Amino acid sequence: VAWWRRAEEMRGVVRAWPRPLPAWVPRPPRALLPPAPRRGLTATLPRTSYDVRRVEITPLEQRKVTFDTHALVRDLETHGFAKEQAETIVSALITLSNVSLETVYKDMVTQAQQEITLQQIMAHLDSIRKDMVILEKSEFANLRAENEKMKIELDQVKQQLMNETSKIQADSKLDINLERSRVTDMFTDQERKLMEATTEFHKKDSSTNSVISEISNKIDTEIASLKTLMESNKLDTIRYLAASVFTCLAIALGFYRFWK
Repeated sequence: VAWWRRAEEMRGVVRAWPRPLPAWVPRPPRALLPPAPRRGLTATLPRTSYDVRRVEITPLEQRKVTFDTHALVRDLETHGFAKEQAETIVSALITLSNVSLETVYKDMVTQAQQEITLQQIMAHLDSIRKDMVILEKSEFANLRAENEKMKIELDQVKQQLMNETSKIQADSKLDINLERSRVTDMFTDQERKLMEATTEFHKKDSSTNSVISEISNKIDTEIASLKTLMESNKLDTIRYLAASVFTCLAIALGFYRFWK
């Protein structure tokens, strides 16, 4: 009964043997993995399947038995089994033990194979790291070229704005000078008319008093109206000049803020 119970326990161990990868098999550490891509860079991690080499296990017929078969045969004979039956049972136990060991060896790896696999993983990680460095350098070069291009375009826009500002200032000065000349001509014309009226008044000085009074009244009225017109023209001129100056200042300030 003892050997049968031992055989059942070994079968249970074989059935319950876990299939996942053992904990001692090397896995790539998280710190060695390449960092996630940034500033819009995209990178794909190629999926590489590593070559799996079969572990050279000692052949089945050359393995040593882990228990004393002769003592077990003698023990079975003492429990009433014949010699052939005891040897058959021991042979079955040896076969079952070898099958269990074979199942265990399938999930095992040698130290040399472990080192080779680790070297392969490190080589792939180094290759991925180099690819990421090359990709990052090329992306930085593209960004630098784009930055230089934008800087040149901004300089061109700045030069255009300065040219437009200078042109507007020149046009404003020309308009102010033209308006000043027009006002001066108008004032001269008014003075000329006044002088003509005064000359006409002196020519008619020898006329009768009534005519002189009428003409004097007319002249006074004309002079008053001319003075009023001159004052109004002066005010209009001053207002126009002030409006022109403030407009030019506002335009210059707007261009200065836009340029800043």
